[in-house]
Amino acid sequence: MNSFGIRFRFTTFGESHGKAIGCVVDGVPAGLPIDEEFIQTELQRRRPGKNRFTTARKEQDKVEILSGIFEGKATGTPIAMVIFNKDQKSKDYSNIKDIFRPGHADFTYFHKYGIRDYRGGGRSSARETASRVAAGAIAKLLLKEFGIEVFAGVYRVGEVEAKRLDFSYAKESEIFALDPQVEEMQKEVILKAKEEFDSVGGSVLVKITGVPIGLGEPIYYKLDAILAEAMMSINAVKGVEIGSGIEASFLKGSQHNDPLFKNGFKTNNAGGILGGISNGEEIIVKVHFKPTPSIFRSQESIDIYNNEVEVKLKGRHDPFVAARGGVVAEAMAALVIADMLLLNATSRLESLKRVYNG
Repeated sequence: MNSFGIRFRFTTFGESHGKAIGCVVDGVPAGLPIDEEFIQTELQRRRPGKNRFTTARKEQDKVEILSGIFEGKATGTPIAMVIFNKDQKSKDYSNIKDIFRPGHADFTYFHKYGIRDYRGGGRSSARETASRVAAGAIAKLLLKEFGIEVFAGVYRVGEVEAKRLDFSYAKESEIFALDPQVEEMQKEVILKAKEEFDSVGGSVLVKITGVPIGLGEPIYYKLDAILAEAMMSINAVKGVEIGSGIEASFLKGSQHNDPLFKNGFKTNNAGGILGGISNGEEIIVKVHFKPTPSIFRSQESIDIYNNEVEVKLKGRHDPFVAARGGVVAEAMAALVIADMLLLNATSRLESLKRVYNG
């Protein structure tokens, strides 16, 4: 499947070393103001080649909107966007044409389809996520109309963990670090891995504010379940936690329950979601990324003929994928909330009557 969402739905297309990547966003309410400069700014946040902590591939990621907008507003029809690839170097992958790269989707794609695009992973490449960020920007414009905001930042690099959370600072940080006091240590971990021709994993924290009570569709389209699905669909993500997450398994009910008061909840161990439905508190999601599998060390593998071989990769790769991955997580969170907003609009009879009876 290449589509995500029900009412607010997007489909992505394209490959890492193909002519272009892009997306089609459907379900955008007519009349929504579309700020094209904002969409481009969001793509710039994810764009590769900006500093020494990312891949050296230099894509400008200039988005071209093909349809669905007239005089600065959504027409209610599908919004199609395309981003042309400009800096692909397919020859870097000629040496692994018949070899499966450890940690990549090469092995599974080949056995599923009987064919694979070996140029940078083709469809399985994280290059596809630029399309998600473009779609996510449209979702953010919708959320803005309701005072809902989505933030993300790097919480942990290797074993170096943030002690404080500053989402405003993360926007300006080269690695989207949440804690300025440990940022330099986190950068050192990334650069050390890079110098050793290796990579390092890490975690991203996503925060969603201004979410009204009632978003989420029980039982099989729960808000937390779909958020987890959205995050797990991102390349390199191996784990997702909502609220207290794994820590909840170490607690007693008396410790984990969030006491209710007339103005809200005393604590937020639930992460803003109860029974799969938003409870009005901040939604907190922690996303865990594995180390980038593309490393420049000799590794053991097999080829498509089942011969055991040694493989050494070429190309340009992120030593720490979670930094740019956090931008994608932010976009996916926005897309989920936008979809849930539209789904919730028909949950009550009085809501429908307000639409049709004025």
